[in-house]
Amino acid sequence: MKQHEMVKHYYGQVLQSTADLKTSACCTTTAMPAHVKAVLEQIHEEVQARYYGCGLVVPEALEGLRVLDLGCGSGRDTFLLSKLVGRQGFVVGIDMTPEQINFARRHVAYHTSQFGYDRPNVDFIDGTVEHLEESGLEAGTFDLVVSNCVINLVPDKRAVLQQVYRLLKAGGELYFSDVYADRRIPQSLTEDPVLYGECLSGALYWNDFVALAKACGFADPRLVADNPVTIHDAGQKDKLGNIRFYSATYRLFKLEGLEPACEDYGQAVIYRGTLRHHPHRFVLDKHHVIETSRVFPVCGNTCRMLKESRFRPHFEFLGDGKTHYGIFSGCGTTLPFDNPDDLTASTTGCC
Repeated sequence: MKQHEMVKHYYGQVLQSTADLKTSACCTTTAMPAHVKAVLEQIHEEVQARYYGCGLVVPEALEGLRVLDLGCGSGRDTFLLSKLVGRQGFVVGIDMTPEQINFARRHVAYHTSQFGYDRPNVDFIDGTVEHLEESGLEAGTFDLVVSNCVINLVPDKRAVLQQVYRLLKAGGELYFSDVYADRRIPQSLTEDPVLYGECLSGALYWNDFVALAKACGFADPRLVADNPVTIHDAGQKDKLGNIRFYSATYRLFKLEGLEPACEDYGQAVIYRGTLRHHPHRFVLDKHHVIETSRVFPVCGNTCRMLKESRFRPHFEFLGDGKTHYGIFSGCGTTLPFDNPDDLTASTTGCC
């Protein structure tokens, strides 16, 4: 059975609710902010019962954005985002499973009324995420693309990232959660319908994902959050042996000319504390937690991510970026060569 057919069958016929899952791969364990919980309470209970995400794809500063939800399924994240973008925003959900898309469409009127809108600000498209160009979506028209535990289910992951890059505006962002492995998955396991449908055997080795993202134009992928995946079905766990899986959320900015490493140009930022629901700090990624009003040194790439995106109004920017000071150790990269001024370094030979 081809992978597309396996996914359609698993999500259209096998899974009827979250309770049918055999692992925690398609379950969100990330702590949910209070304002997101409040909106989730307005989502129809039938839609919530068919949720199969592995992370929280609700980044900051959503008001008025045009958003694309890849592999939207029954529409939980799509409806959630439609509330958070407000009346002036718009969210498009796309999925290739007819049962899921039809289910989501049946709940549009309910959520339009629930959120107090006079007209829907969502649309659902039946299509595949590898071929977004066939769905009538125009290049450079989305501020944000999200996806929740879907890209691992797609055979041609390169095509997905290339299409997302095409659809994003300059400075736009791909913010998505997915499952990754600590090593490359044997080809034989990708033919197992349960392991593939549960978002495991289609997962990328994390380092292959980083390389692929860079090759598709997202030069500096940023890891936001991660959690280990629990496999509680003994039979499935035995098939996988020693392979370990993690659900992880990444953010990828569409910014041309980002550097392959974190370079120091003597720059810093000050977060104003003006993002709604984030008065005390802004979390760009796991290594950049920026406290309000505090001068925070940043590399050139990080400065551009904040300055050339929707986050610009919420920061002050220090330094003109004209002088290069070498590698920036604050971003987790260090000089690979021995420092002759380091008195703790070994002075012996190679052995």
